[in-house]
Parts: sequence; C-alpha cells; structure tokens
Amino acid sequence: MPFVIAGLGALIALYYFFLRASSAAHLASDLLGAATDVGLAAHRFRFRQKANTHPVESIEDERIAIAGLAAAFLELDMLPTKEKQERLTREIRYVLDVTGPEAVELLVLGRWLVGQCGTVDSAIARLSRKLFKLSGSAAVTPLLTIVRNTLAPEGETLNDRQCGALADVSRALRIH
Repeated sequence: MPFVIAGLGALIALYYFFLRASSAAHLASDLLGAATDVGLAAHRFRFRQKANTHPVESIEDERIAIAGLAAAFLELDMLPTKEKQERLTREIRYVLDVTGPEAVELLVLGRWLVGQCGTVDSAIARLSRKLFKLSGSAAVTPLLTIVRNTLAPEGETLNDRQCGALADVSRALRIH
C-alpha cells in the first residue's frame, strides 16, 4: 500500500510539473508574439530607435505619438472595457485616416512606448513634449478628438487623473 501511495504521489508531482512547464511555454510564446507585433508595427511606420536615446525621442511620425498618448489616456481609466479599447482603435482609424490594421499597429507601438516610459504619467509628459516638437499645437485637435470620443462619449466625464493628464498635455503643447 505505501508503494501505491508513493507512486500516486509521484504521478501527481509529474503532472503538476508538466502543467507548469506547458504554461511557461505558452507564456513564452505569447511574449514572443507580442515582441513580433511591436517589431512589425515599428517596421510599418519606419520607427527606428536611435542608439543611446529613449524610444520616445526616436519618434518621427506624429501619429505614433498621438496613438501613444491616446493609449496612455485609456490606461488612466480605472478599468478600460473592451468596448472602449475597440472605440479607441476606431477613433484612431478615422481621425488619423489610417486603415484598420494600421490603427491596431499604431496602438501596439503606442502601448509599447508607454511601457518603455515606466509610468503612464511619465509617458504622457514625454509623448506630449515629443508631439509638440513634431507638429506644435496643431496636433491637439486630433488628439483631443480621439480622447473625447473614446473616453467621454455621450456626455460622460473624464476622471480626475485623465483631467490632470489633459492639463499636462495642454501645457506641453503650449495651449492656454
């Protein structure tokens, strides 16, 4: 009887380690897929990271900065719903006049840039300054259209963090 219990315990342990190993393999596959998505998006929009500089400083297309800022604003929402994420993709598509796949890739690249900044607040500050360098105050109209139509449609209001971030963007884009 003790041998049966020991054998059963060994089988359970092997099964547990097998599940953990397959779970780790799926996670590695997902991470590799995410890295591939970012690489493809960067290639499509000719984003090249310059040596010894922060990735945000390498942005040369204002659409990337706008998508990154819009993604950062969405992250400031307490629990962004799938509906809001889809609405953000749709707004980027229409306001920036890109195709559906391009809008998705802009968001992938934008989210990656937000992640490279460490926090959402630092991402908003960096991306706002870069957007001002690229196109000045003219970029505020498409950005505000995307943010308002995504986060505050039909009379909803922005939360306190989003309002504060909007004030930071206004200062960075020198809008008074």
